[in-house]
Amino acid sequence: MKPNISLLCLGIFLSGATALKPRALASDSVLLTEEDIGDFAAIAFGDETAVPSDPAPTVPCKIFPDDNAWPPETEWAQLNETLGGALLKPKPAAAVCYQGPDFDLQQCQSLIANASQTHFWLDEPLIALSEWSQGRTCTLAINPEGNCTRGGFPEYVVNATSVKHIQAAVNFARNKNIRLVIKNTGHDFGGRSVGAGSLSIWTHWLKEMEFIPTYRIGQYRGMAAQLGAGVESWEEHNFMVAHNITMVAPGYATVGGVGGWMSNGGHTYITSKLGLGADQVLSMGVVTASGRYVTADPFTNSDLFFAIRGGGGGTYMHPKIRDWDELGRLISTTATYGVVTSAVMKAYPQVYVTNSALNLMLVPPSDTTFPQPNLVTDPEIFWQGVGAYYRFLAGVLDAGGYGFSYIYPMGNNSFTFTTTTRFVDFTQEAAAEFMVPLYDELRAIGLNVTNPSMVFTAPYATPRSGGASPPSNTRYRSRLLPRENWEDDALWNQTMQAIRTATEAGFDNDFYFHGTLASPTAEVAGWPGRDNAINPAWRNNRMHAMLMDQTPAQSAERDAMFSSYMDLFRAAAPGAGSYMNEGDPAEPNWQQAFYGTNYERLAQIKSERDPWGLFWAPTTPGSEAWAVSPVDGVAVSQNGRLCRT
Repeated sequence: MKPNISLLCLGIFLSGATALKPRALASDSVLLTEEDIGDFAAIAFGDETAVPSDPAPTVPCKIFPDDNAWPPETEWAQLNETLGGALLKPKPAAAVCYQGPDFDLQQCQSLIANASQTHFWLDEPLIALSEWSQGRTCTLAINPEGNCTRGGFPEYVVNATSVKHIQAAVNFARNKNIRLVIKNTGHDFGGRSVGAGSLSIWTHWLKEMEFIPTYRIGQYRGMAAQLGAGVESWEEHNFMVAHNITMVAPGYATVGGVGGWMSNGGHTYITSKLGLGADQVLSMGVVTASGRYVTADPFTNSDLFFAIRGGGGGTYMHPKIRDWDELGRLISTTATYGVVTSAVMKAYPQVYVTNSALNLMLVPPSDTTFPQPNLVTDPEIFWQGVGAYYRFLAGVLDAGGYGFSYIYPMGNNSFTFTTTTRFVDFTQEAAAEFMVPLYDELRAIGLNVTNPSMVFTAPYATPRSGGASPPSNTRYRSRLLPRENWEDDALWNQTMQAIRTATEAGFDNDFYFHGTLASPTAEVAGWPGRDNAINPAWRNNRMHAMLMDQTPAQSAERDAMFSSYMDLFRAAAPGAGSYMNEGDPAEPNWQQAFYGTNYERLAQIKSERDPWGLFWAPTTPGSEAWAVSPVDGVAVSQNGRLCRT
C-alpha cells in the first residue's frame, strides 16, 4: 500500500505547529459575550482594521474626572453590573491618617505597626510599591503634613478574576477615552502601575496553576505549567515543590512571574543555566486592545507572541533592597500590546543551587589595630578585590552560575562589599574548588580572606510564604555591561573606574551600587526563547550594574546628578543598553537602551495592534505619542493628565 503523501505532509506540519493544549484555566473560560454587551455600547468590542492608519487625533488628552465627557455614575454602575460587582472605587489606604472624614487614628497606627510585616500592601488595589511615581500625595505617617489627595492613584479599579472582567474594562476605557493602567502585585519602579484619572485592571487574583506532565509545541517536548497572571513567586515555588519541578521564577517572593517581570525579560539566579523569564513562555492568553481574547504562541498571533516576551508587553507588573533575599524584582503591570491573562511556561527537572559568600569591608586605619578577616584599610586593595571578584565571575556565568552583589558607602571613606555566588547543579566540593583561583588572587592582592569550607546547597524550589512588601521610594538607574568589557583590559579598567567613581559618590548623594551578574545567551534560551523581543544586550551580558536611589524627593537636579554618573557606564558600554524593569524612566534614548535593534519592529506591532493608543506606559514602544503633565514638577511621575505630544 502506497503512503498517502498528503497525510504525511499534514502530519509533519501538525507536529511542528500545534500544541497538546491543556484545559483552559477557569479564569480564562469566562468571556465577554454579545449578550453581555447588549445595548451597553460602552463595552462593545473594537476593530483594529476600521481605524485609519494615520488617524487625526479627535481629542488631545485622555478624559479626566472633572471633564464633561467623564462617564456619569449611572454608567459606572452599569459597568459594575456587567462585572458582577468587581468594580472598585477604593480610597488610598493611608487616608485614615489624615484629618478629614476618613481619619481613624487607631487604624492609622495599626497600618504603621503591622501592614509592612504582612501581605497587606500586595493585596491593596491602589498602591504601587515605589511611591514617588504616584506623587506621594497620601503617604502613611502619624501626623502627616497636608491633605490626602488621589494624585496618581487610579479613579476606579477592576478586580479582575476572569477574562470577561478584563475585556469589559478594556472596551470601556477604549470607548470612553479613559486612561487605562494594569496592576498586578504593584512592584513597579517606573510609574507603570499608577496613573491619574485612570481605570486600573488589577490582575492580582488570577491565581490558578496547572502542571502539564507532557506538553508539545513546535520544537518543544517536555514538562510545562500553566499559570494565571497573578501568581506570585512564592506561590510558584510551592507549586514547584508539590510537583518536584523547576521553573524560572522571580527571586523575590511577592513578584508575579507572568507579569512585567516576564514581559521585560525576567532575570533570576538560574538565568545563566535556563534562560530569562521571557525565554520560558510557550503560549499565552491575551486580551487585545480591541477587547478580543486570543491565544499567542509561535504559530498563532506570532507578532504578539514575539512582542510580549521581552518587548515591554503584556502585563508588567519594597522593602529596602538591601534587605531582600534576592532579585527578580519589578514588577509592575503594564500593557503595551495586550493584557496577558495566563501563560504556559517551560518546566524542568529539579535543580540544586550551591551558594558561596564573599564579604569585604573597607575601614580607615584608625578603626582597626590588628588584621581581621575580610577587613581592609587600603582603598586600592579593597577596589582591586572588588574588581577581582567581578572579573572572575565570568567563568562562573559560563558554567551556568550567577553573582549577586552590593557595595554600600558607609561614610568616613568606608565601604562594605557583599556577594553571593550561586552555582547550579554543583556539589559543595565542586563549588569550593571552582572558587580556589579567586581566593588565591585575593590573597595575592593582600586581602585576608579564606575560601569558605561551609557552603550551602538546597533545591532551587523551596517552600515559601508570601512575606511582606512595604512601599518605598526605590528608583533604579542601570546599564547592562557586555562580555567584551571583561575580555579587554582597557574596557575592564574603564568599567571598574565607573563603578568606583559612582559608588564613592553614593554616601554624599544617598545611593549605593548593586551588581547582578548573569549571561542568558541565545543558546541557553533555546526554542522559542531565542527568537523573542528581549533587549539584545541581554544575550551578550555579564553584569546588570545599578545605582540604587531611595530618596523620596525626586527632582530635575537629582536626575542630572545621576545622569552624570550613569554617563560613565554608558561611555564604558556605548552599544549596550539597560533593563527596563530595573531601569530609569528618564533614561536618555530609551528606545535603544531598553529595546535595542528590536524597537522599530515592536513599535510597528504596537501601532497595528493598538491603533487607539489605549495601552500606554512610560518608555514602552510607541509611548512617545503621549506624555503626562505631572502636577508636582517631577517629569516621570504619573499624577497628571495623559495627553498627546
